Amino acid sequence: MSNTTVDRPPVATDEPAKTTHATDPRGRAITRIVLVAGFVVLVALALLLVFTTPAEGSARITIGFSLNSFFLWLGGLTPLVQIPVILLVFGIVVGIILVLIEFAPRPGRGYFIMRLVACLAIPVLAFLLLRPYANAVLYVVAIALLVGALLFFADFRARQGAGYLFQLVLFMAPATIMLTLGLIYPAIATIIKSFYDKTGDQFVGLENYFWVFTNPTGTASVVNTIIWAILAPTISVAIGLAYAVFIDRARGEKFLKVLVFMPVAISFVGAGIIWKFMYDARQGDQIGLLNAIVTGLGGDPIQWLAIKPIINTLMLLVVFIWTQTGFAMVILSAAIKAVPVEQMEAAELDGTNAWQRFRNVTVPGIRSSLIVVLTTITIASLKVYDIVAVMTGGRDDTTVLGFEMVNQQQRFQSYGHSSALAVVLFLFVLPLIIYNARSMAKQREIR
Repeated sequence: MSNTTVDRPPVATDEPAKTTHATDPRGRAITRIVLVAGFVVLVALALLLVFTTPAEGSARITIGFSLNSFFLWLGGLTPLVQIPVILLVFGIVVGIILVLIEFAPRPGRGYFIMRLVACLAIPVLAFLLLRPYANAVLYVVAIALLVGALLFFADFRARQGAGYLFQLVLFMAPATIMLTLGLIYPAIATIIKSFYDKTGDQFVGLENYFWVFTNPTGTASVVNTIIWAILAPTISVAIGLAYAVFIDRARGEKFLKVLVFMPVAISFVGAGIIWKFMYDARQGDQIGLLNAIVTGLGGDPIQWLAIKPIINTLMLLVVFIWTQTGFAMVILSAAIKAVPVEQMEAAELDGTNAWQRFRNVTVPGIRSSLIVVLTTITIASLKVYDIVAVMTGGRDDTTVLGFEMVNQQQRFQSYGHSSALAVVLFLFVLPLIIYNARSMAKQREIR
């Protein structure tokens, strides 16, 4: 009797398939609870760190050096040595990050230990390198260790498996840290300082904001900024669109576009100096073109930048419009060329004239480009500083929010007023940014 094997179908059982914390609802709930609890403890420690008053004469604790001491040491070196040192340090940091990104996410006991050490050690080193701490090193170390522990725990219980979240966070960390230190932290600090007096020591509530909208200087800056935001983008886009339409049909299109676009390559400081000579007024021979024309016709020289109200602001606006018209022309010209020729031909066959085709075919076809150009120039006009600083220095009611913000901080050392002006400027810019972002999101959905 021969020995034969018979393939049998698998026996069905009532035992449920094994699940892990990545797919088990109970495990996911436990993970969320732990992360929320850890975040609450983290916030509490951060508040203690902020509001703990350091004891007088307490020593500052570091790991032997900090970023501040490193840059002070670097500043004492010769420029020829500074560059190689910076490149070396940058290469070491990038190398460590790349090694961790490449090897730490792999499965295995050794890589598990590597991830654990990296999660706990990197935050501690980052916090202690950032600055020396007096009477608060325990809070700093506790916060750093808690941040690392939460990252390691979340990574270990991630749906994609251990190592995925670690790799993602490590990859994004450099950009996130730079954005936090260069954008998020200054923005929060500015908002907080706007509620304090000029020295930043005494809380004054909304007093700085009342100053912005009641003091003649603050009110002038707000009103002028609104004028800039309304007229600058409207006129720039209108002239740029006219150039885009007519130059496209002209002979020597490339040459004419280069001439119109040239002011875009000039900085606002350079443009301000050029136009300041244009507006120059003096006794005797005139070097300013406008007053040379006025005196040539028998008139007296005019102080164009001192005519109040509004006229001197409009004179400054001319400079900004001159520098932005070429930008609007280039973008809108490219958008017009992208309008399908079939639509224009169909409209022409329907008996429409040139104006009707422009209004009903061209403008709807370049609507998205119009929005981008309008919002971009509007944001630039809200933040203008150089033209006002170079041409008038904010005198004769020509100040704007961007200039007055810097002026209050540097000239008058009033950090409260400067911060309030910065917040108001941010509130003016924010709706435009949101609108532009939503428009771009809708375009992606359509595509």
